[in-house]
Amino acid sequence: MRGRSLGPRFRWLWSAYAVSAFGTWLGFGAFPMLAILVLHAGPAAVSALAAVGPAVGALVAVPLGPWVDHRRKQPVMIAMDLVRFAALISVPAAYALGALSFAQLLVVSVVVAAADITFTSASGAFLKGLVPPEDLLVANGRFESTNWTATALGPPLGGAAFALFGPVTSVAANAVSFVLSALGIRAIGENEPRPRNTTRLRARDLADGWRFLLKHPGLRPLLFNAMVFNGLVMGTQPLLAVLMLNQLGFTPWQYGLAFAVPSLGGLAGSRLTPRLVERFGRHPVLVTAGAVRACWLLALAFVPGTGGLVYVMVVELGLIVSCSVFNPVIATYRLEQLPADRVARALSAWSVSTKAAIATLTAVWGVLAGLTGPRWAIGIAGVVVLATPLLLPRRDRTPVAV
Repeated sequence: MRGRSLGPRFRWLWSAYAVSAFGTWLGFGAFPMLAILVLHAGPAAVSALAAVGPAVGALVAVPLGPWVDHRRKQPVMIAMDLVRFAALISVPAAYALGALSFAQLLVVSVVVAAADITFTSASGAFLKGLVPPEDLLVANGRFESTNWTATALGPPLGGAAFALFGPVTSVAANAVSFVLSALGIRAIGENEPRPRNTTRLRARDLADGWRFLLKHPGLRPLLFNAMVFNGLVMGTQPLLAVLMLNQLGFTPWQYGLAFAVPSLGGLAGSRLTPRLVERFGRHPVLVTAGAVRACWLLALAFVPGTGGLVYVMVVELGLIVSCSVFNPVIATYRLEQLPADRVARALSAWSVSTKAAIATLTAVWGVLAGLTGPRWAIGIAGVVVLATPLLLPRRDRTPVAV
């Protein structure tokens, strides 16, 4: 099962995912670094940048999930790629004209966040119709391994580009990657059938995704787990950037390297996931990996001044390996449980919820860091994350949806 071909149409989808993932990780940390090193923003402003974009973007995306369910997914994905290109390319254009501002970074982050949510909901629904159910774990594992490969290569190259070619180089490369992604998705062909449900969007459809998720005995706890875990891990990233780049004196390339090298562990973990599921079962792997990934954030509060780069790499390695096993399993389970006519709206509701949680917790932890300092704020988040395994489902008792 692990080595079988999933067909040429999946390969085009996979290629499109790969190029956009590489572009995204090439631009990893570009906005915080622009805010810190070019616009001279402080911890509160950097946290606000990370919070406002996902929050407003999630709000804008609320009606888009149900809308996607009424549309062919492939044109939606292409459109969202082009929207992201247009938004991101405005940043190097403004920088070249000497007009780059903090407000523009906020607006761009909003547009990209809304497009990200819409693209994710459309691509999940498209994948479910493209790949047989028995191959979903393999497909998600390949996406996960590709993501971690891009994570390993992108940040150090992005950091080097920041230092050698200017602070907006990686943003421009990220923008171009979405054009290439759109071309790859276009190459899949136009064999996608029209959605069965083509009725006009109703007001009650806006909450339909949440109603389904909250009523589902397996997806409900996983959603709450994702909101808290992702919110705290991602919400502390701006604080970690301030700690490493300002207080500890890391260079941009060191900052990128600290997250890139451990990502090789993510590649290994995602490739190992199908074997673990075959041997131990999906639910034990889900619960174990979900518990292990909660143990690492607290350690980032104790990054030393000497040897800090190696220390961050070791901690990130543990976090990334456990996440890379957990993510394909939950993605596959989620697609299996979603009815075909509700995939986009439920995935959109999931993305909106997690991004809103990230935005809220980023803002809260930005204020907390202003009062206590980045180390204490990261440490408090690490203690809270230790409780997230309590939100994992105790057993797998749900049927597969059709």
